Amino acid sequence: TSNFETKTITTEQLPHVTVIVGMFCKRLKMPTWETFFLLVGTVETFPSSLKMFKECLMINKFNSINVCNLAIDLCAEGKHGCEQVCVYMGPGVFTCDCNEGYRLNVDEKTCSPIDLCAEGKHGCEQVCVYSGPGIFTCDCNEGYRLNGDKKTCSHDLKHKTVNGKHDCDHVCVNMGPGIFTCDCKKGYRLNEDEKSCSAIDLCAEGKHDCEQICISTPGVFTCDCNKGFKLNRDKRTCTNMDMCNTVKHGCDYQCVNTPGSYHCICPEGQLLQDDGKTCGTCKSANIDLVLLIDGSKSVRPQNFELVKKFVNQVVDSLDVSAHGTRVGLVQYSSRVRTEFPLNMYHTAEDIKAAVMKVDYMEKGTMTGLALKHMLEYSFSEAEGARPASRNIPRIGLVFTDGRSQDDISEYAKKAKEAGITMYAVGVGKAVEDELREIASDPVEKHFYYTTDFSAINTIADNLKLNVCPAESQGEVEVKDPCACENLVEFQQATMNTSMAARLEQLENQLLSRK
Repeated sequence: TSNFETKTITTEQLPHVTVIVGMFCKRLKMPTWETFFLLVGTVETFPSSLKMFKECLMINKFNSINVCNLAIDLCAEGKHGCEQVCVYMGPGVFTCDCNEGYRLNVDEKTCSPIDLCAEGKHGCEQVCVYSGPGIFTCDCNEGYRLNGDKKTCSHDLKHKTVNGKHDCDHVCVNMGPGIFTCDCKKGYRLNEDEKSCSAIDLCAEGKHDCEQICISTPGVFTCDCNKGFKLNRDKRTCTNMDMCNTVKHGCDYQCVNTPGSYHCICPEGQLLQDDGKTCGTCKSANIDLVLLIDGSKSVRPQNFELVKKFVNQVVDSLDVSAHGTRVGLVQYSSRVRTEFPLNMYHTAEDIKAAVMKVDYMEKGTMTGLALKHMLEYSFSEAEGARPASRNIPRIGLVFTDGRSQDDISEYAKKAKEAGITMYAVGVGKAVEDELREIASDPVEKHFYYTTDFSAINTIADNLKLNVCPAESQGEVEVKDPCACENLVEFQQATMNTSMAARLEQLENQLLSRK
């Protein structure tokens, strides 16, 4: 065989070679050695049938050349991979199949159960019951029975009259001679005993669309509302008619109900502010106010207590709230200290309590440093100043009792250029020129002075901070009533008033004589 020539068979020749192999296997009684090797020499490139032919020859080893059996049964040998049934189709050939009630999957090996109910291939009139792969039975809904065809259903006429009587709770429906069924009135449903009836409570079952209260009658419901609410025209939803007592309205003075809403009002003499809740003596009463108070050694502890009372008098004249006026306090001497920023307290009571707890610093008088601190920190949004875009007035008030130990000009000017309205209040040895330099224009309306601390309460009473121009008009400064020039001015005013009154009286007398 070593001299045997190998021949390659093409795919087109393959069907003919397979036939020849079969003929040799079945018909040749004495095939020659050369014949067998001619047919199987290129078996690695052949399909399975030729490979099996070679295996057949090698197994027999030519001991029985007359008998060459090619009937290899892969199903019998378990070399098939079928999940359920292997079908022998010839030597070395098989197909897979499935048991009854199953169908072969796309992979042609595994099987899936057939659910005729799910596929709708059952013919049951009412209910299909899955009984296993490819199997089903038909059933009927409650009150029906299965007919003889095992597919269709008919009414289950259970009830028969006894002596012409029935035991239906509400309605008896005649179904034929001596036969009946029970039914219920509108708004009721038949119970499981198929005789008695129960009221349908749509409210209890949640089958309604009432916003607040559902009132049930058999099979029907109506809607209602809680106290303080009114049923709307849709007969389902409700409108709050007493929001003042059911919501946090935030009105400073009084809340007034309107259908589904509310609004705030103020007492006589006060106006509702822009936030719609707070009340004030004028519309422009919302300000951001920072007070700079002198805590230098020259003030003295007992006078510093009067300064704190002065601050609280100013606070009392303001409409303090989170949306109204905000107040911050800074104390200065040789250094500057923020006692509390603009956003710390939102009521006058809290501010006044904090003021009374402020400790006296003593030492020098650095008014310029205090003005710089106010401009750079106190009126920043971080410390509670509201954005400039909101146009809420920013007001600074400086209280001092002596000459500043540093320059005030630069930051007094910068503060006013930044849009801060500056007030200057001096007492005792305060320098008038410095006070006027700090004060905004017109200076006469932003500059106050008194000789001693005992009179500063008078300044607080008259200080309007120009938030209400009509109220502050004409109030320039508080003078010492005991000063000589002020006494002379008072006497002249009194004399002029008396003289004018006397002249008017004489004129009236002359007219009456005519």
